[in-house]
Amino acid sequence: MTKTVFVTIAGRTNAGKSSLLNALIGEKIASVSSKSQTTRTKITGIVNSGETQIVLIDTPGLHKPKNRLSTHMLNTVSESIADIDVVLFMLDCTRKIGEQERQLLNNCFDSKTKVILVLNKIDLLNDKSTLALQIAQLSGEFPFTAVVPISVKENDGIDLVVQEVTKLSVEAPHYFPDDMITDQPEKVIASEIVREKLLNLLEDEVPHGIAVGVETMKERDTSKGETILDISAVIYCERDSHKGIIIGKGGSMLKKASTLARQELENFFQIKVNLQCWVKVKEDWRNREGVIRNFGLSEK
Repeated sequence: MTKTVFVTIAGRTNAGKSSLLNALIGEKIASVSSKSQTTRTKITGIVNSGETQIVLIDTPGLHKPKNRLSTHMLNTVSESIADIDVVLFMLDCTRKIGEQERQLLNNCFDSKTKVILVLNKIDLLNDKSTLALQIAQLSGEFPFTAVVPISVKENDGIDLVVQEVTKLSVEAPHYFPDDMITDQPEKVIASEIVREKLLNLLEDEVPHGIAVGVETMKERDTSKGETILDISAVIYCERDSHKGIIIGKGGSMLKKASTLARQELENFFQIKVNLQCWVKVKEDWRNREGVIRNFGLSEK
């Protein structure tokens, strides 16, 4: 007998959703950054726990939309909680719940969706007694199926999340092969690794105006008998001034980001990587529907 459960991870930006997805899977498939709005589309990860297959959908964080891309991101969240078995609703326990979060929770309960509250960043609490008060307050306001305090950073409580989700699985065939960890195409994973390095290296508004497209990705054998994965990526930004910042003095910033990305790509794909990156300008692309679709950032 096999069981399956479909789970959406939702919550405010920077609550730790992508970090939780990576921790549950045991591999890094979602970009992680201290910058807000790191995740732009839904990302599916697969966890097999005994007879149960858990299909996890990471979603963009809740935020105030500032452009058309932001609107698409928020639409992705709404669509991802529809017709789902369980929602893992993540809250940063060091922050108070906001109105946008309350609205999403009410939508979940209106549709009779089971919700597990995951309170992340408990390692940052100096006074742990405040956690009990927070759990009591939120449980009194919303009918959560379970409440799980965790610290993704300290890998504390991750197994409890798996246990609570597994309880809600139903008898059904596994929808993905048991050795599969994500349905993300390899090109998408590669582009997100490059983008993550830029997010972590760059400051201010520049990172949010970046998109990365992997144009070619192909293995080749060298005369020395080595196999190398050649990856060609284009980094798009919105202004010429941003292009200069991304490249850096004498190409220093681009080289640093490319080196960090190459190292992670080699670790992920377990093969030597030759990564070549270029930077191009697409003015105001986050407000251009055609470009958003071409980048795969629109559900339609």
